[in-house]
Amino acid sequence: MSRSHTMPRLPESLPDGIYAASLTPVTGSLEIDHQLLTAHCRWLLANGCSGIVLLGTTGEANSFSVAERMAALDAVVDGGIAPTRLLVGTGCAALSDTVALTQHALSREVGGVLVLPPFYYKGVSDAGIFSYFEALIERVADERLNIYLYHIPQMSMVPFSPALFGRLVDMFPRQIAGIKDSGGSWDHMKALRERYPGLRVFPGSETFLRDMLLLGGPGCISATANINSRLAARVYQQFDRPAAQEMQEALNQLRGIILNYPVIPALKQVMAAITAQPGWRYLRPPLMPLSEPDAARLMRELEAVDFPAQF
Repeated sequence: MSRSHTMPRLPESLPDGIYAASLTPVTGSLEIDHQLLTAHCRWLLANGCSGIVLLGTTGEANSFSVAERMAALDAVVDGGIAPTRLLVGTGCAALSDTVALTQHALSREVGGVLVLPPFYYKGVSDAGIFSYFEALIERVADERLNIYLYHIPQMSMVPFSPALFGRLVDMFPRQIAGIKDSGGSWDHMKALRERYPGLRVFPGSETFLRDMLLLGGPGCISATANINSRLAARVYQQFDRPAAQEMQEALNQLRGIILNYPVIPALKQVMAAITAQPGWRYLRPPLMPLSEPDAARLMRELEAVDFPAQF
């Protein structure tokens, strides 16, 4: 039996439920729009989200500097968003940057940190990735540290193998709180949930929301929860009722439409349309807005599935 099953963890502060991987609005001069970001977080929490992932992949985190990321978190917390509802992306290629962002996030009393593996060098060993997390935990040295490992191999190209995940959990049962599994394999998520019932396995897509809830899982973390959080919350609340499957299928249909486009530009286009704030279309390069024809086609496809009324 692994130590994760025998050693108690510190109390969790992050609630279960629907987490939007928040978009990060930027201005025409490519700076983070703190006011709009805070307002968006407030809107998400008022429309079905239990919590928010701030500055993850959908939030263009690795297009911003350490200082910009710290300032964004400060603005959101100072703007009245409860830090215990925030899971903050702090993973960087450089260990020292990850340490600095993690220490800053903990100083703001956030509920947890979402940490990518060091992603620049490819083909690194499990031992090397383990050493990175070992050094992170030792340097942060804070009992408030709740790490959610970020498994997104299609982006990072550096996966958390089952053996590595197990070693991290066994060696650091008080610090490893869970995982965001964005790899897209239900079998992988299911195996983690069943092997480590004391850890929180968040699918990185609402496609797997009901299935994970039926296994006793905590919810999901999703980019498309920026625009479908109300319906996702209904699935979370009613997952064991027959009507939940029809709602789940509606979520899947909407997500399928979004995935036919570059996801972050598409979601920002939708936000611009439903809020009548064209500034939502701005992105930090190298990401670019949708073309006008693609934007128009996207909105027509969404209207055909009764968006936004149903979602």
